[in-house]
Amino acid sequence: MKTILVTGGYGFIGSNLIRLLLKSNEYNLVNVDKLTYAGNLSSLEDVESNDLYQFEQIDICDSAAIHSIFERHKPDGVIHLAAESHVDRSIDGPTDFIQTNIVGTYNLLQASLEYWKQLPTGDSTRADFRFLHVSTDEVYGSLSPTAPAFSEKTAYDPRSPYSASKAASDHLVRSWRESYGLPTLITNCSNNYGPYQFPEKLIPVVILKCLQQQPIPVYGKGENIRDWLYVGDHCSALETVFRIGTPGETYNIGGNNERKNIELVRKICKIMNELRPAQLPVSEQSQSEGNDYQHLITFVNDRPGHDFRYAIDASKIKRELGWEPKENFDSGLTQTVRWYLENEDWWQPILDRGHKLERLGKA
Repeated sequence: MKTILVTGGYGFIGSNLIRLLLKSNEYNLVNVDKLTYAGNLSSLEDVESNDLYQFEQIDICDSAAIHSIFERHKPDGVIHLAAESHVDRSIDGPTDFIQTNIVGTYNLLQASLEYWKQLPTGDSTRADFRFLHVSTDEVYGSLSPTAPAFSEKTAYDPRSPYSASKAASDHLVRSWRESYGLPTLITNCSNNYGPYQFPEKLIPVVILKCLQQQPIPVYGKGENIRDWLYVGDHCSALETVFRIGTPGETYNIGGNNERKNIELVRKICKIMNELRPAQLPVSEQSQSEGNDYQHLITFVNDRPGHDFRYAIDASKIKRELGWEPKENFDSGLTQTVRWYLENEDWWQPILDRGHKLERLGKA
């Protein structure tokens, strides 16, 4: 049974990935997480007693601690998700993004390399070891409305401190493959959504704003376009790449669901109207809108360097590894809205700790 280090396992994608991998009963999982503001212990309460799961509270910027993890757990591979990932936060304060996304990735690569090199030639762990680096489509920059989707050969053109730090980490991963032979893989995914997403991202913010009957902030006119990928589909793609992907290769992962932000917000409002109809005072209702949550939509000034469009060409991973998303836009979004409605005990404590929604919710 393989042992995998999963960094950032208490985050949004990480917690969903750990839950998926544990269901297979094929892996021992070591969750390495610093537990920053976005790490949530309650996201994995249901697996804490699983004999195949262990948690190590460690900062990936602590080189000595990372080396000790390899010495103690002797992993067969690494799936690296730990990252600072919120664009607005990177503009306000880029230092944490440089440290975690660049220095932290370097520490993991170096510890992986030293561990991998000391394994005996012919050892199965040495032969099968993989370092999977989970990145983003934002490293490719911005697309015009009619431009071809990002492919694995698209030149990098990051526009924010966040995307620049992720681009730098991608380059480090490739260089450790080319310079030292470390068996690495890279995935670049489109915008994720689904259960356990921290309420600073667009979809959970819209849902919670509806529940609180507060204005829903939308940048500009909401014309920016994103390709939306359900987190369960993303996690199945990561497991596929880790298991059968070719070391040295990059795989783009997309949901085949391009939507304007305003279309997405209106769709969430429509689902909310069906699943949790608003009970607004007559004084707050317009004759035309009634209790429709769409009346809460408020357009705000656009942020600096806001990329217009992201779109992923995921034909390579389908062609070479046989993966494609299972959820469409309607099914994935309905599941997500329903999850937040049914799991107030997960998100309410986050809001109670002071993570207010006013400055958040940007895509």
